Amino acid sequence: MKFAQVKAFPENFLWGASTSAYQVEGGWDADGKGLSIMDKGNHSTKNSDFKVASDHYHRYKEDVALLAEMGLKAYRFSLAWTRILPDGRGAVNQKGIEFYSNLINELLTYNIEPIVTMYHFDLPYALHQEGGWANRATIDAFVDYARVLFTHFGDRVKYWLTINEQNIMILHGAALGLFSEQGKKELYQQNHHMLVAQAKVMELCHTMCSQAKIGPAPNISSVYPAACKPEDYMAAQNWSAIRNWLYLDAAVFGRYNSLVWSYFTEKGYTPAILEGDMEILENAKPDFIAFNYYATATVAGSKNSTVSDRKADQQVAKDEEGVYYTEANPYVSKTEFGWSIDPAGFRNTLRELQDRYRLPLLVTENGLGAYDKLEPGDVVNDEYRIEFLRQHIEQARLAITDGVNLIGYCPWSAIDLVSTHSGVSKRYGFIYVNRDEFDLKDLRRIKKKSFYWYQKLIANHGTDLSGR
Repeated sequence: MKFAQVKAFPENFLWGASTSAYQVEGGWDADGKGLSIMDKGNHSTKNSDFKVASDHYHRYKEDVALLAEMGLKAYRFSLAWTRILPDGRGAVNQKGIEFYSNLINELLTYNIEPIVTMYHFDLPYALHQEGGWANRATIDAFVDYARVLFTHFGDRVKYWLTINEQNIMILHGAALGLFSEQGKKELYQQNHHMLVAQAKVMELCHTMCSQAKIGPAPNISSVYPAACKPEDYMAAQNWSAIRNWLYLDAAVFGRYNSLVWSYFTEKGYTPAILEGDMEILENAKPDFIAFNYYATATVAGSKNSTVSDRKADQQVAKDEEGVYYTEANPYVSKTEFGWSIDPAGFRNTLRELQDRYRLPLLVTENGLGAYDKLEPGDVVNDEYRIEFLRQHIEQARLAITDGVNLIGYCPWSAIDLVSTHSGVSKRYGFIYVNRDEFDLKDLRRIKKKSFYWYQKLIANHGTDLSGR
């Protein structure tokens, strides 16, 4: 659809950027922090730990000052569960409370809205040893953790995200380095426990923090049929339900998606649901949907052949016989890391979410990972990132014109950090961190060209995407 006049971004639009604790903080054992599964996990990164990362734990004031200079209205970050509760439950680590309280206060000093993710892949290792999310006791541990957060930070944090990319943890846990991949029946049981935990935490937030808003934060993308064959369209519906709607239907409507439930029944993946679980889901009532968008998927009807051995990750699906078969999309380009670049797909995804759920939408990740090069004179000429973001922001504005209630845009990432897949080499940030895989160098912060571009875009409220 084309418009004679494109709407402006809302007046109080949250122009932001994002990070996660384990990828940016470092300080992995500082001041009483406990071990998480990301500290102990079997990662595919060249730099197989996150011990120093970008050293944000020790440099947060410098980093927040840079975010303020860029003009951010919001900063989406996660809290390390084990920095607050070293064993996942029990005694509270006051040093952890102090760090995050100071970070939140520093942001508010610059009028930057903190958008806080409660759980971003880094389950406490002590809980993992007790069965992790396969153990229903982890539900109560998560609720107790949330109560601590709301008690200490609920007076200052207005936006809470429950679980980052729950769908990706279930579908691609091994690719994320979250230990070996379990059988699907067990994974979907874990998923059910996460859904119940999330619902309980949403209700708790509404009870304890009446002025705050809370929502889920999955990774969502449109799924295209490879051709106009009915079988391909049905496959696209299958994959979209399994990848997207399972998680959001449960979070928003309090029920399981009917296509997915039929899939569970056929495959023998049906989770055990205890009495009262569905009532808990129904009572959750999220205030908005946060979501991460990187790429779209394209699938065809099942080839009825042996499942391929193509490497899967967050954006590349494994084929499943009788359900769908992934195909390349000839109409979109790809990043250096093989992810499709589909700005129009971003608009499609926003429209789908708006039409299906009728809730405010908050983009909490969207960005381009690339091999950035530091040139003489401390120059990082990342024009490719500027073009990627420019195209996606343009489509976001068109989506707003379509009627989408988009309240904010927080690309990945505010600052260079350790990519879960590809170490430090795969950079996303507006700010370059001077280190490589094996040499920490001086960890100096250097503003990339995209920093200045985003700074100008925020200043003109997205009316001029050229950055001039």
